[in-house]
Amino acid sequence: MRSAARLNGGRIELRDLEKLHPACFGWALGCCRWNREEAEDVLQSAYLKVLDGRARFDGRSSARTWLFAVIRRTAAERRRRQWILDLVPARWLRLNPDPPTAPDSESLADASETSARLRAALLKLSGRQRDLLHLVFYQDLSIEEAAAILGISVGSARTHYHRGKARLRQILLEEMA
Repeated sequence: MRSAARLNGGRIELRDLEKLHPACFGWALGCCRWNREEAEDVLQSAYLKVLDGRARFDGRSSARTWLFAVIRRTAAERRRRQWILDLVPARWLRLNPDPPTAPDSESLADASETSARLRAALLKLSGRQRDLLHLVFYQDLSIEEAAAILGISVGSARTHYHRGKARLRQILLEEMA
């Protein structure tokens, strides 16, 4: 079993991935629209891409920024694949559907009124605005780093960031009135 992945002449150690894991999981949650199970799967797939060399670091950004971009692309691939699978009738895919699972205490705690209001307000934003606000506020990245992860220009990122903040403020104020 390998303990590190190659990064363009350098190496990223597993302990480095472990240090970034909480931030990576938060970003995966944002990319998966707060679906915890999907975020776990996306994060595992992204880690596998890094460890087996399918995702290669080219040194144009920090390792953290690069890893966040790998996670975002992995989540997008998963959404596209799921969209295709949803087009196929469910009876062809599954003969015995899985029974619904009961919510655990952690998911019930996450559903507090304040976080539910904020999540609902964030979902009303455009995807680009929501992703930018998540990267800047929750992941402590600069707008420039977030732009690199999302693959957009810095000017466009600044515009989406400011419009997203203003729209989020407006939505939350309307709900309070």
